[in-house]
Amino acid sequence: MPVLPLSDRLIHYTSEGDGPPVVLAHPLGFSQAIWDQVAPRLPRHCRILRYDLRGHGASGGGAAGMGALVRDAEALMDALHLRDAVFVGSGLGGMVAQGLAVKRLDLVRGLVLANTAAKIPATSAWRAVQTSATEMAPLVEPVIARSFALSARCSPAADRARAMLAACDPAGYAAGAAALEGTDFYTTTATLTLPTLVLAGSADAITPPDLVAETAALIAGADFRLMRGSGHLPALDAPHEMADAICAFLARIGH
Repeated sequence: MPVLPLSDRLIHYTSEGDGPPVVLAHPLGFSQAIWDQVAPRLPRHCRILRYDLRGHGASGGGAAGMGALVRDAEALMDALHLRDAVFVGSGLGGMVAQGLAVKRLDLVRGLVLANTAAKIPATSAWRAVQTSATEMAPLVEPVIARSFALSARCSPAADRARAMLAACDPAGYAAGAAALEGTDFYTTTATLTLPTLVLAGSADAITPPDLVAETAALIAGADFRLMRGSGHLPALDAPHEMADAICAFLARIGH
């Protein structure tokens, strides 16, 4: 797996293909492996770049404020000489996408925001988690319960989510949760005018459809799509539908 060395950490990434770039950024507690069923279904003429956010997967940990997460994406794209990408962000990755698009419009020509928002309200339980996460085991089932429909919590997709969450560095998870809670992009996201597809899951209790739709309404001309039966992690519980939606969006904007 290629590595981008930064001053205080390494960012691991995977790049496949050669053409118009599509960047994939994963949710809190996961890694680039969450895209394993989506990436192969994206257009073969595109360059598909996915990476581990800092503190997740094989990327180094440390301070992970939203500004740092955005700078990591910026540094990776600059290092690989990528411009005019479609940035696909899910959950935490969707907030990174919004921040990057505002900061570096030269890097991003389109957005796909999945199960994310301009601001994600923190519950008291979440605050307790992010300040005391020393092991992942107690966090896994609460996340599964909020991420999947009841009927899907014993599915292979949920089991894959359990395995990824269990493998996450608890310090990286806590830092990412703190970055989410400390971010309010309402004002800046409302300035965006680039082509945007916003995806929500009808069974998502972490970023409910109404919250996601509210964010879509901030962006002029954004398309909103509700994925019925899907939860917070469509890359796992609805990968075909998610890939189809992304492909249709790429075709529509000529990417």
